[in-house]
Amino acid sequence: MLNKKQQRLRRARQTRMRIAKIGIARLMVNRTNLHIYATVVSEDGTKVIATASTAEAEIRKSLGATGKGGNAAAATVVGKRIAEKAKAAGVEKVAFDRSGFAYHGRVKALADAAREAGLQF
Repeated sequence: MLNKKQQRLRRARQTRMRIAKIGIARLMVNRTNLHIYATVVSEDGTKVIATASTAEAEIRKSLGATGKGGNAAAATVVGKRIAEKAKAAGVEKVAFDRSGFAYHGRVKALADAAREAGLQF
């Protein structure tokens, strides 16, 4: 019997195999209770093009005195930032890799913010 984490990792593996066949840069999302992380990885999966997370000092300042990174508002900030960094590196189109997490709440907020900031997926 698989536990919750193993089930999520199994879903993530399936998604990554499909994205690898497409051959496009991917926007990976990872979330913990405290933070949310976004990374754009090259087509072949060997190079990190851009990263953004609520653990960064700049983003923590913009979140205010609490600096909480475990909410949808923080995910929106990270989504905008990752889109800006990816576009600056010359990446316009990505495949969205939610790492087995449900497309809901913080993951959805990050994806919507990245789309609004001009990233296509």
